[in-house]
Amino acid sequence: MSYAIDFGTSNTVVARWNAATGQPETLSLGDASLQLGKNPPLVPSLAYVENARQGQVLVGQQVRDRGLDLQTDPRFFRSFKRGIGTTIQGFLPELDGQVMTFEQVGYWFLRQLIQQLQINEPESNQSLIFTVPVDSFETYRHWLGRVCQDLRVEQVQLLDEPTAAALGYGMADREILLVVDFGGGTLDLALVQLDANRQSKTKPRGFILKWGEKILTESAQQVKTARVLAKAGQNLGGTDIDNWLVDYFATTQGLAQTPLTTRLAERLKIQLSQRQQASEVYFNDETFESYELNLERDNFELILKEHQFFERLDKSMFHLLQQARRQGIDTQNIDAVLLVGGTTQIPAVQTWAQQYFEPSKICSDRPFEAIAQGALQLQQGFQLKDFLYHGYGIRYWDRRQNCHNWHSIIPAGQPYPMPEPVELVLGASLENQPSIELIVGELGVETEGTEVYFDGDRLITRPVASTGAQVQALNDREGARSIARLTPPGFPGSDRIKVLFWVDDQRCLRITVEDLLTDDTLLEDQVVAQLS
Repeated sequence: MSYAIDFGTSNTVVARWNAATGQPETLSLGDASLQLGKNPPLVPSLAYVENARQGQVLVGQQVRDRGLDLQTDPRFFRSFKRGIGTTIQGFLPELDGQVMTFEQVGYWFLRQLIQQLQINEPESNQSLIFTVPVDSFETYRHWLGRVCQDLRVEQVQLLDEPTAAALGYGMADREILLVVDFGGGTLDLALVQLDANRQSKTKPRGFILKWGEKILTESAQQVKTARVLAKAGQNLGGTDIDNWLVDYFATTQGLAQTPLTTRLAERLKIQLSQRQQASEVYFNDETFESYELNLERDNFELILKEHQFFERLDKSMFHLLQQARRQGIDTQNIDAVLLVGGTTQIPAVQTWAQQYFEPSKICSDRPFEAIAQGALQLQQGFQLKDFLYHGYGIRYWDRRQNCHNWHSIIPAGQPYPMPEPVELVLGASLENQPSIELIVGELGVETEGTEVYFDGDRLITRPVASTGAQVQALNDREGARSIARLTPPGFPGSDRIKVLFWVDDQRCLRITVEDLLTDDTLLEDQVVAQLS
C-alpha cells in the first residue's frame, strides 16, 4: 500500500491509497492532527522540544492544545522547513547541551509523524512518497534522504509538489495544467502536460530514493505521462504575510512581536479569506493582558501592496510563461489553473490569477490535500518525465574578475536521464602536480535573490537585487574535491584527464575520469550528488 507525506511550512498532510475504493484518502494522525469544518485532517507543522538529548518532541496540534505556541520559548519551533538547507541559519538556541538546527527539528517532526503512521497503519512501511518544493536545492533533498535512511520503509520516492498537485486535482482529461502552489513558505509554479497516449509495461517509479528487498511487479495498464514543461519558484508564503501583519499592528497599536500576536495575525488572515472584516480578541487570565485586533480586507490588501507582494507574484509568473513561450505555449493553451496551498485562499491572490486566466479555468476547491493525494498517483499508472530545474557547473578562477566563478556544464532545463554525457578535458596547472581537484556546484536560476535572516525569533525572507545565479557547491569538502590522482605527476601545457558528466534516471550527477597519458580509468560512474 502506498502512503504520501506533503511536508509543508505551515501544515503537513498524510494520505494513503485505498485499494478497496480505488481512491486516495487523507489520514488523521491522532492528537497531532487538526480538522476544522470542511477542511481535511491537517498536522500543523509545529514542534516543541521537551528533551533534546533524548529527542523527545511534541508535534502538530499537540503543541497548540497545550498552549505551547503562544509564548516566547526557545523550545518552540514553527516554519522550520524554510530553514532546512539554508547556508546561514542565524541564531538557534542550545537546548539540553545541544545546539539546535532546523534539520534536527525537521527530522524529529517527521520521525514522530511516521512512527505514528506506522502504529496506525502497519502497511505504511512498504512505500512512502515525499513531495518537495520545485525550487529546493539538493541540500534539502540530501537531508530528506538522510531522514529516510532511518526509516523502516521498503521504498521511498520524491515528487515535485506542483506535479503532484496536477495529478491530485483529477484533471486527467486535460492536457496542459498550470499549478500555483502557494503555502506557508514557498510559491511554486509548474506547467505540467498530461498525456495518456502511450502504452508501457514499466511500473512508474518517479524519483526513487531508497529500495528495499521487495520486488515490484510489472503493470500492463496504460501509463499516463506527466511532463513538466516549465517551473518557477521563490521563498514567499503565508508566514511572510503573518509577519507583515504583526509589524502593522506593532506600528499602529504598539503591539509586541510575540508568538501569540503572530498566531492572532494568522487567524485574522484566515478570516479575511471568508469575510470583509475580521477581529480577534485574546485575554490572558494569568497576566491580565488583553488584545483586540481588527482588520478590513481593503487594509489587508494595502499591506500586501506595500510589501511588493503582487510584484513578486508577477515576476514568478513572467518567468514561467517565458519558459512556456519558448515551447510554443501561450496562456490560451493552458487548459486549467490549479490553486494549491492555504495562501491561494486569499481572495486577492485569486483575483491576481484572474488577470492572466479566465475565471472558468481556475480551480481552487482542493487547496490542502491535492498534493499528497496526487503523489499517490505515481503508484497508480502515472509516469513522470521531468527536467532539471537547476543546472550544474564547475568552479574556476576568473583572472579578469580576480575571483572564483562558475562554468556551466549541464544547463537548467536538461531532461534526465541524459542520453549522452558531457565531456570536459583538463590539464595540470603546476609542475609535478600530484592530483587534480574539481568543485562541482548546483547553479540556481538567475532571478531576483532571496535573503534569509532572523528578526528576533522570526525567520524572515526578503527579495534582494540579483547578483547572478545562486550556487551551492556539492563536493567542496575535505576528501571530496580530488577527482584524479596523477601517476606520474602532471605538468602544465598539455591535456591530462577527460571527465564525463551525466545525470541518471534518479537525478544523480555522475562522473567518469580517464587519464589521457596512461589510458587508465581513475573514476568510473562515480556519484557526485547522491540523494540517498
